[in-house]
Amino acid sequence: MTANNRGLNLTIGNIWTNIWQTSWPMFIIMVLNFFVGLADVYVAGFISPEVQAAVGFAGQIYFLVIIVANAISIGTLAILARSFGSGDDGRAIGIARQSMLFSVLVAAGLTVPAMFFRSGIIAIAGFPPSVREIAEQFLKIFSLSLGPNYLLIISNAVFRSGGEMKKPLFTMLVVSTVNIAGDFALVFGIYPFPNLGYTGIAISTATSVTIGMIINLGFFTSGRWKPFYSGPWRVSTETIRSVVRLSWPAALLQVAWNAGTLILYNILGHMGAASVAAMAAITNGLRIEAIIYLPAFALNMAAAVLVGQNLGAGETERAEKTGWKIVQAGLIVVTIISAVIFVLADSLASLLTNDPAVLRETARYLRFNMLSEPFMALSSILGGGMQGAGDTRGTMWVIIVAMWLVRLPLAYTLAMGLGYGTTGVWTAMITSMAFQGILMAVRFHRGAWKKLKVA
Repeated sequence: MTANNRGLNLTIGNIWTNIWQTSWPMFIIMVLNFFVGLADVYVAGFISPEVQAAVGFAGQIYFLVIIVANAISIGTLAILARSFGSGDDGRAIGIARQSMLFSVLVAAGLTVPAMFFRSGIIAIAGFPPSVREIAEQFLKIFSLSLGPNYLLIISNAVFRSGGEMKKPLFTMLVVSTVNIAGDFALVFGIYPFPNLGYTGIAISTATSVTIGMIINLGFFTSGRWKPFYSGPWRVSTETIRSVVRLSWPAALLQVAWNAGTLILYNILGHMGAASVAAMAAITNGLRIEAIIYLPAFALNMAAAVLVGQNLGAGETERAEKTGWKIVQAGLIVVTIISAVIFVLADSLASLLTNDPAVLRETARYLRFNMLSEPFMALSSILGGGMQGAGDTRGTMWVIIVAMWLVRLPLAYTLAMGLGYGTTGVWTAMITSMAFQGILMAVRFHRGAWKKLKVA
């Protein structure tokens, strides 16, 4: 079924075995990313609230910049998965080379403004001087690591598209270990490392992604990737145009989702005396929900690879069958976790707050939103499958419609117009997610994604 130097052949064999082989490494990677983010905030909390605030803000800015890399990785994976599925390794290597070149150009274009305009970017947030100086230092160091991080993200997607799941798993294990250990060693000066204070958090992140990039670049020297460095390195506008065509909807989707979430916070912030508890509740609730997102997004990435490879091999029906089987697995896992959180909502909320009003609202938020988690899994997994097939525009429109035409208008109407307060907002959230999941399932079932040409 497999050859270690060539990755998994996901177009043959037992579908459930394929799902397991592609999903468990992705799940571990998601868990590692979760602990890295937790470590950054945890260590910052030992220094001062100002550093913690700066870490959070710089992380949000960096996330916005990384959206472009994530989008390029989705477009790259959609094209490469089909090439590997069809057995055309030579073409796949050429496309991978072009995607890496493109990511370097984009990263360079973003690094310059991030470096030279970081003061203005931080000033817009309106932080006090004590926080502003710290945030500027973070953004400066993060900007310098933008290129390595882009190459790390794209190269991980390249390996996943060919069924080489253990390569990104190994790389991210190293990256996460270096990042977490670096947080403690560099911030507190654990021998033999210097005491760098809060800048140690940013430096550990920059160092870890650079090491990860080096590891992945080394992987391109062996196995099926030996011709990678010996091929032509001139830019192919045709290939890059294909990557961009598939990538921009994925980028716009993420921007639209995050902008919609900010507006939702704004609605909660206009609820008078209840606004503080409401905003704290959704913040706490999202942290707890992250437990559910880990397996859901791992299956999302697995679906992209499996569907893409099978389409490339001409196994259209197998591609669709695989998508629905991944949904079955996702619904079982997510429903079980959601049921546990629903029952333990009060206890889980108490881990994050001791304020009675916030605790009560956090528990209500969890009980409302646990009802929508199966629909979230349905949307995430089938959306991943369609993105792997190249239907990035379809997934974009489903999510944008659910957010901007259902969630936000309904939340405003129920909460502000009809006076239902947070109950109205939580109701709008579960309604829109149910709509999103059903609409994604309908689009997947209709099968337009089977006929798309990605390059």
